[in-house]
Amino acid sequence: MDRMRWSVVLEAVGDRTVTHEEVVELADAVAAYGGIASGIGTTAYGAQIVVEAETREGALDRATGAFAQAASRAGLPSWPVTAVGLIAEDDEPVDPE
Repeated sequence: MDRMRWSVVLEAVGDRTVTHEEVVELADAVAAYGGIASGIGTTAYGAQIVVEAETREGALDRATGAFAQAASRAGLPSWPVTAVGLIAEDDEPVDPE
């Protein structure tokens, strides 16, 4: 099976407001994955990142790991991931379940 590019969106929700500076740090951390970050002024932070994998499950694993590392690098709390979405290159959105 060939590797393909996947765009994965993840969101983690917690118990305090995320600052502008934290989201800027998260954006810097996900930039290596062609990513963007969100969450300024909310009780959640998120990112859309691009990974390469052979399967949907592989893409989710890679993206989840990259997201956790990026959040840690940005100094964000390790809140649980509460929302995930992904789309394969040249494909329609895919429900992760």
